Amino acid sequence: MLSKHTKHFHEIDYNKRMKNYSLIILDRDGVINQDSDAYVKSVDEWIPLSGSLEAIAQLNAAGYKVAVCTNQSGVARSYFDIETLNAMHEKMATLLMQQDGHVDAIFFCPHGPDDSCDCRKPKPGMYEHALEHFQITSDDTLVIGDSLRDIQAAHSIGADAALVLTGKGEKTLAKAEGLDDVEVFADLADVVSHLLYE
Repeated sequence: MLSKHTKHFHEIDYNKRMKNYSLIILDRDGVINQDSDAYVKSVDEWIPLSGSLEAIAQLNAAGYKVAVCTNQSGVARSYFDIETLNAMHEKMATLLMQQDGHVDAIFFCPHGPDDSCDCRKPKPGMYEHALEHFQITSDDTLVIGDSLRDIQAAHSIGADAALVLTGKGEKTLAKAEGLDDVEVFADLADVVSHLLYE
């Protein structure tokens, strides 16, 4: 754990609450795999971040449900199609299997920012679908993301959130907006280490 922004979670027994979560919702680009300002547009461009797949496998072994909720406006922008997106996720699943890991469900928003959907973060639609799918409450859910929109969507459903400094995380932290009661970690592996071993 690197730093804490504003109020420290341990003042409200956050350490205990982290170990009692049932569902971990992960953003994809910048949390699990390398992000790109030019979008991750192909299977070859989908490159896992160091330690991220092992961290997911550790969550699986500890009994957590793991979901991915990801904005993929590259579909709406015609940078790639649904078949390519599915192929990226198949690559992720294959690499996870090599670590004895898996993702229990993937939710994605293919829409652009002007499409007025309810699923594009910071709107909470994907997270609401995840809670419904797993029949788990927001109190039992931790969202891990690298951007403000991940945090905002988490807060809108009443879930706790953690910010990682991979991907857009450092820029998000530097802006210091909307991060009250959000713990900051180096990367996904750091969050999982805190969940399981501290």
